[in-house]
Amino acid sequence: MIRFQEVTKKYGQEAALEKASITFEKGRIYGILGPNGSGKSTTLKMIAGLVLPTSGEVIVNGSEVNRKIANKVAYLTELDMFYDAFTVDGMIRFYASQFRDFDMDKANELLAFMQLDADKKIKHLSKGNRGRLKLILALSRNTEVLLLDEPFSGLDPMVRDSIVKSLISFIEFGNQTVIIATHEIDEIEAILDEAYIIHNGRIEGHCEVEKLREEEGLSVLQWLKKTTAGGSSEK
Repeated sequence: MIRFQEVTKKYGQEAALEKASITFEKGRIYGILGPNGSGKSTTLKMIAGLVLPTSGEVIVNGSEVNRKIANKVAYLTELDMFYDAFTVDGMIRFYASQFRDFDMDKANELLAFMQLDADKKIKHLSKGNRGRLKLILALSRNTEVLLLDEPFSGLDPMVRDSIVKSLISFIEFGNQTVIIATHEIDEIEAILDEAYIIHNGRIEGHCEVEKLREEEGLSVLQWLKKTTAGGSSEK
């Protein structure tokens, strides 16, 4: 379980996240929704131990987060951080050498699914194929927590939907907490259990997606628009 206890993160005088209290349960898939600059990436970076809170606590499985949490957390950054001289296969093997939980069998399965050429140099990959490689590297780790920051950015809209739906087969249901920060709401709604809205560094809303559909007849996108327009955010 992941718990934020009155967490504030400031960069200078600007608060990227302010007095946030959130709980993420094991075995569920969460969406962190909001516009660019709302605090989504900062939230994931704090769970990954890359950024420490200015005040409050971030707790993962009973322990306060520090930089050693990387052994328990797989983090797909929104940034493109590769060694361009490597081949796709070389980058996969580099990750395998860095993380003991890296599953080469799963990586090879994902490589075939993503239809990437293992021998191609990373510097020659399109933006979309670099995005596919990031997904392979993150999903191949057998970790308790999987963090995906704008994981579908750059993917061709024609294949994005099929990739999102197929990701379910590569997630360890019941064993992983999966948190996806994105503004591509339509694509991920089908796989979400719960969603949070972050706006200007504050938690503006929370819903359980199935209840939202059954009790209010709303999609997540409709709920997001209603909530940010001043409608009720209580679920």
